Order: sequence, then structure tokens, then C-alpha cells
Amino acid sequence: MSIIEAILLNVGGRPTTSLIGNGVLLGSAVAMAHSLGLHHNPIPWEIPQSEKYLRMKIWWALWVHDKWTSLAHGTPPHISRTQFNVPKPSLEYLCESGSAEDKKQKASVFVALVGLTDVLDSNLRHIYHFEPGEPRNTTHLELALNNWVESLDDKIRRIIIRGTSLEIPGAANLRLAYLNVRLLLERIKLEADKQLYETQDSRLLNRYIQARRTSEEILILTQELQSEQLADFWLPSGSFAFPATVSFLLRCALETENSPSGLAQSSSLRIASNLISALRFHKEKNSWDLGDICLAQHAEIVEKVLAMVPTEDPGLDGSLDLQDFIMPDVSVIDQYFPSLWDPLQSAW
Repeated sequence: MSIIEAILLNVGGRPTTSLIGNGVLLGSAVAMAHSLGLHHNPIPWEIPQSEKYLRMKIWWALWVHDKWTSLAHGTPPHISRTQFNVPKPSLEYLCESGSAEDKKQKASVFVALVGLTDVLDSNLRHIYHFEPGEPRNTTHLELALNNWVESLDDKIRRIIIRGTSLEIPGAANLRLAYLNVRLLLERIKLEADKQLYETQDSRLLNRYIQARRTSEEILILTQELQSEQLADFWLPSGSFAFPATVSFLLRCALETENSPSGLAQSSSLRIASNLISALRFHKEKNSWDLGDICLAQHAEIVEKVLAMVPTEDPGLDGSLDLQDFIMPDVSVIDQYFPSLWDPLQSAW
């Protein structure tokens, strides 16, 4: 079990620079965990209570890393929900009797993160379930996320709904994780609707707006982070939320705007640019490394797209098509944006 703990500390380290290596290590940890029976409920066993709690804590950490790494790398997860019966975490398992209030708050954030990971698992199973035919219903995915929010206590709900109480350790990471799952769900629904409606259909345009609004919430959270939150705990896989968001926003701008003037006023392009600026500001002022992947992959591309957008010119012919000055096909953007680790690009 100490080897599995060491692997999780390794995979959970920052900066995230060895994607394949981390994937191999995580797969090894899952295999060892199954060999040691960590996927079984140890509560009824005749072993010390401390060992029971340790086994469950290791499994919960493994479960969290497996799902969020799957989302980050665009690969199917290793652990199936039907292959273990370890109880869900609770304050009873994480805090001793008479624990201080701040420790209970930290434990509540972790319990909420594991619950959100269960919701993420439902989305991942939907994505990686290959079955040809009509688009599958996504109502159960939205219901799972809403039910999870409804199950939270008031303190944690404020973190999720309003982005307050971020001074609690792990709260800012939980807020980003929630918005990441929300954006993933919006993109799943958008991809399903693309198979049903034309690009300019009002229902499809409404999907774009909803997804863009979630992207803007990610921007607002990033802009409002203070030094205390930047130095707090962050899942390293959370760094992939930023490049996925910027990539989606630029695709959104290019797919919904068909004129230079429209692209110049695109909210998607503005949000992407502001997110890049916020990540660069945190990098320069606080050496925050969670935005490094996004800055390395997308900062230059966002600047190039902005440079191609014409300034407003009263004499500009309104009939000029966007394709005349930017690119012949939106799919060309794939050469700029690595989609290897984007589950919706690699699985759909």
C-alpha cells in the first residue's frame, strides 16, 4: 500500500510534464490496488480500524486521480463503478471524534470532490460507450450533476453555486472541477445536438450560449483567484481545464460567426483572450504553474487569431465572408490545437 501511496503522490505532483509516464504509473497503481483487495469494503473485516480507514482513503484517492486523469488525457478510465464496493467517504471516516471545525470543513470539501468525481464518471462512461445509431439522451447526466449539488450542505453549496468561501483548503479546486464538469456536460449536449440541427438553428445556438456562459464562469473564477487560493491544493489534472476551455471557445467563435465583423465582436474570442491574460498574470505575479499548458499550447494561437480579425472599418463590405481572410475550413484549426487529450475530440 505504501507503493500505491507513493505512486499517487508522484502522479499528483506538479507541474504535469510526463503524461504517458503518469498514465503508466496510474495503471500500475490500479492493478496493485485490485491485487491487494482495496476495491472491497473493509468495514466488516477483523482488522484494526486505522487500517480500514487507510485502505478506504487510498482507494478514494485512486478513484479521484483515475477519473480526472481520464478527462485530462482523453483516455478511458481504469476503474469501473461496478467493480468495487468501498463505501463513499464521510466525516466519520475522515475525522476523529471532537475534531476541529476547520478539519471538518476540509473533509467536507474532499467528500464533495469524491461525489463530483462520481458524476464525472457518468459523463466519461457516456463518452466512451461506443454505440452507432441515434444520439443518446443526456438528461440522466444533467440530473446526476443537479442531484449532487442538491445533496451538498450550505457551506459547500456556496462554493459551488456562488464561488464564495474559497478560503477553505481545496475549495477553489472544487469550484474549478465543478465548472469543468459543467462545461463537459454542455459540450456533450452540444455534440449530440449537432447531429440533429443545422448550425444556425436556434436550439443549437442556445447550446453554444450555455456552454460559453460556463466558460465565462471559469474565466471569472480564474480572474478572482488571490495569492492564498493560488498557493492552495490543486489537482494537477485541473490544468487541462484551461486549454480545453480556450480550444472550445475558439471553435465556438469560428463555427458560429460567418463574417469578419461577427468574429471581431465574438464573445467567445473575447473570453478566450481574457482567460489567457489572466493565466499569464498569475504566472508572472505568483509563479502559478497550473496555466502553463494552456499558455504553451494556445497563447500564441489566440494572438494569431486576434491579429487576423479586422478592425471595424465603416467602408468594409458587409458581404465579405469570413473564409476569405481566415481559413477555408474550421477543421483546419485542428492543426493548431492538440486534440489527443480532449475526450470529446478523441472519442466522438
